[in-house]
This record gives sequence, C-alpha cells and structure tokens, in this order.
Amino acid sequence: MSTTAAPTVPQAKAATETNVPLLDLKAQYATIRAEIEPVVREVIESQYFIGGPKVEQLEREIAVYCRADHAIGCANGSDAILIALQALDVGEGDEVLCPTYTFFATAGAVHRLGAKPVFADIDPATYNICPNSIREQLRRHPKVKALVPVHLFGQAADLDAILDIAKEKGLPVVEDAAQAIGTEDAHGIRVGSRGAIGTFSFFPSKNLGGFGDGGIITSNDKRLGDRMRRLRNHGMEPRYYHDEVGLNSRLDALQAAVLSVKLRHLDNWSAGRQRNAAFYDERFLAAGAKTSATPLSAGGFALRTPQPAPRGARHIYNQYVIRVPAAIRDQVRDELTRRKIGTEVYYPVPLHLQKCFAFLGSGPGSFVQSELAAKETIALPIYADLTAPQLEWVATSVIEAVRSLS
Repeated sequence: MSTTAAPTVPQAKAATETNVPLLDLKAQYATIRAEIEPVVREVIESQYFIGGPKVEQLEREIAVYCRADHAIGCANGSDAILIALQALDVGEGDEVLCPTYTFFATAGAVHRLGAKPVFADIDPATYNICPNSIREQLRRHPKVKALVPVHLFGQAADLDAILDIAKEKGLPVVEDAAQAIGTEDAHGIRVGSRGAIGTFSFFPSKNLGGFGDGGIITSNDKRLGDRMRRLRNHGMEPRYYHDEVGLNSRLDALQAAVLSVKLRHLDNWSAGRQRNAAFYDERFLAAGAKTSATPLSAGGFALRTPQPAPRGARHIYNQYVIRVPAAIRDQVRDELTRRKIGTEVYYPVPLHLQKCFAFLGSGPGSFVQSELAAKETIALPIYADLTAPQLEWVATSVIEAVRSLS
C-alpha cells in the first residue's frame, strides 16, 4: 500500500487571470537543472550512448520501483507493447483484446504484428476497460490470444476482475501502464507487476518523462524478460546470431541518465498532482458537480469530476479529466482557451471509429460509453508545478464557463 501522505489542498483565493499551459516542462526542468546537466555531460564525455551502465542502472531502479523482477528498456512505449506481444507469440491471424478508448499505440501494436484488435468498452466512471465488456467480447471472439487492459489517466484498471477472466480463459495479460508509473491498485500493488508483462512510456508529457522518446517493459517471468531483451535488439544473442527477428528498439544512455535523476523526484511530483486534483475536486464539488460515477443525464450542475480511486489505491493523475455535456464541450474549451488555459481531449475518436480500423466493422453505437466519453471529456492542467493562483484561475474559469453555457 502506498505510504504517500494525504495531499494538502491549497486554500482558495480570489481568481486572477493568468496563463496556465496544459503542461509546463520548463517549470519542472528549472527545479532539477543542477542535477540533470552533470549526468548529461557524463554520458557525453563517456561517448557510451547505446546500452551500457546508465541503461542498466535505470532498468534496476525501475524494476525496484515497479516491484517487478525484470525491467527492459526500449525506444518508446509503443515498441514496449509490440515487444511484449511478440514475446507472447502474438502474430498473423491472432486476436488481442484491448479498450477502444485509449491512445492509438495499444491497438497499433496489435495490427503491426498481423493480429486483429478486438475492442471492449469502458467503465464510464473510471474510463478504464469494463470487465463485463471484456466477457461479452470474449464470447464473440473465442480466439483472443491476449488481454491488454490500459491503466488510463493514471488510475488502475480493475485488475482483480481482469485477472480472474484471464485465468478462467487461460490468457496472458499485458498491462499497458504508459500513463501509470507508480499507480497502485486497491491492494496497494504497483501496476505492471501483476500481469504477465507491463509496458511503460517515458514520453515527455508523462509523470516520468524523458527528454525525448523512451519506454520500458516489466515482468516477473525470467523467460519472458530474457526474450524481450533479445527482441529489442533485433532478436540478437549472442552478437550477430539471430534465432528470431526482433526490432531495433533500444533505450539510449542519455535518456536513461535523465530518467534516473527524474525518478528520484517522481513520488513528489505525483503527490503534487494528487494535491492539485484534490483542490479541483473540492472547488468543483462545492459548486455542485458530482463525480463521473453520476452520468450527466442525471441532471444538476453539468460538470463531472474524476472518480476517486478506491481505498488503498493510488491515482497518480497523469491526466485530470472532467466531463461536461457534449453540446457545450467545445464551447467550454474555447472559453478556457480565451482565458489562456490549456486543455486537451483524450481521446476525440475511439479506436473502433478510426478510419484505419473500419475494416473491423464496428460503427457508431458499437461502444456507447467510449463514444460518450470522447464527446464529453476535457483534460485540465494538473502538473505538480501549478501555482495556487493558476489552480484558482482554472477552477473559477471552468465553473463560470459551464454555468454560462448550460
């Protein structure tokens, strides 16, 4: 169970107009510049850029942090999923189940291996894959070879239910934890350590973000760990000997060195996001909002806040996502933009409605909750370096925009 102290919510103050970007990496870098620059110079002086001690150090540190036996660095989070599925022998003609409401890489990796994505709907409260929808899709697709739940926005999916289904069906689980490093489920267990494999992204916008692309794969299975180490390097072991075809997906030493420094700050940054989320929750609920467990169709103030994580769990808030009626969603965003507040929509088009997956035959109405979320959600600034005036400006502006447009 997480030992992170309960976040202290800043006291509300009168709102003052101020610029609030969706993410401000410069503010974060200013706090760690003195730690980062020496390790970057060290790598440059060593001229050891691919693999080596910095990568191995980070792999050890991430394995400990994620409470997994093995961690394998790779070029990005997308390749992490690809390598994981290849290590599970997913290939031409297979089927892999994943949520339709997620970033494209989850299903993209399935397709790149010649397999077919099988989509499932989400729980409208958490935006994570719905176990009931998993069961329904497995009845329709008995040839599914693996399950890939996504821990979306920094909150753990219902792993108890998912792993029960997987055990019943004899299927491996790949946890897509690209947005969830440090997230814990209701048992206090870190994501990426319960399934056969966990995959993570170090894209700069993540809670633990590099200075470019990067990813890592976790597992408690030595056989899988060894195979994924080979697969990330052309399937090569020993040098110039290839028993299978892998890919060129190596984490470089500069990224590893930066990430090792940033890892030391990760829990404090995640606590800052939790603190900011608690501030938003308090302000929005005081204005009459309810959590996303209550659909907008129930009426009342037309704003829904993220569903809190269950007792014992840890939500790291890679994103803080609110819901407003679809009819005003874009107008609310326009008003926030006018007030110099950055927002984003994650994700405006579910995967089953993407043009490239039209051949799968799932049209509008196939996954109702995912389609509603795509039309109703807005992500607000949540990064740890937000100031009290910035938080108050965002909260006040959202409340005023929703009231004026509803």
